[in-house]
Amino acid sequence: MSVAILGAGAFGTALACALGEATLWCRNPEQAEALERARENRQRLPDVPLPEGVRVTHRIEDVTAQTVLLAIPMQATRGFLDAHRAQLGSRVLVACSKGVDLEALIGPVGVIRATLPDTRAALLTGPSFAHDIARGLPTALTLACTDETLGADLQEQLATPNLRLYRNSDVIGAELGGALKNVIAIAAGMVIGAGLGESARAALMARGYAEMQRLAVTLGAEADTLAGLSGLGDLILTCGSEKSRNFRYGLALGRGESFDSTTTVEGAATSRAVARLARERGIDMPITRMVAALIEGYLTLSEARDALLARPLTDE
Repeated sequence: MSVAILGAGAFGTALACALGEATLWCRNPEQAEALERARENRQRLPDVPLPEGVRVTHRIEDVTAQTVLLAIPMQATRGFLDAHRAQLGSRVLVACSKGVDLEALIGPVGVIRATLPDTRAALLTGPSFAHDIARGLPTALTLACTDETLGADLQEQLATPNLRLYRNSDVIGAELGGALKNVIAIAAGMVIGAGLGESARAALMARGYAEMQRLAVTLGAEADTLAGLSGLGDLILTCGSEKSRNFRYGLALGRGESFDSTTTVEGAATSRAVARLARERGIDMPITRMVAALIEGYLTLSEARDALLARPLTDE
């Protein structure tokens, strides 16, 4: 088959459903058996059947496609690639995760290039919920790739009538847009969970977007990229819906409730990585810093709120 998807979580399964024909790799035999038996991902994406053209496997040796979509959590990507470098070293790898690596402080394409330098890499990111993609609802994503020829080929290969892909050569900007919006989504969830109101959420989103631009441009991204699907578009989606795992996580923190520890919340680790990166680069990112401090238990929600409101008045 021409496309393989590594990772059968909600997003990986959704991509398989959208493409209609692909090899879908699962992390263990039990997951593969359950998917093959039910022909749907009952745990992560219930009531959406797998198309007949989707082949399920847990054997990495069965992944023979040249184009491979990596639907692996951000913080697990480096270890996964290192473990499977013999099988994946010469493929086209398209990262589908959003975040910043805690150790290297780089995004998913940066991790691919650092771990498997002989591969050609791209990024698929933007405002999307897995269930929408799987059901064939209209969705638009950014396909970021520095190689324009490869980007055009991937756009043709991966786009569907309902999944519209826009090319962008600014990989750094697309990576950071997708990563940073998760941090702001956690903060937005905290605001709503703590009962601070819709006006406060709107203000936080706007000031959070300013933080996103500040860091991204400093690191070499183009401001226009952050204003597109992979930045502003994704920010709007994740800060306003409980379908967002990052928003739900923030909502639970704001309410003082527990959160399902088996649910991947990329923004939690990303907040810590970005807070460190901003500190090293001397970039002012107060919302990101507060989210990281709250998650690590250095601040309470009321302390974080008071600290943000006590910042000196300034120009916008």
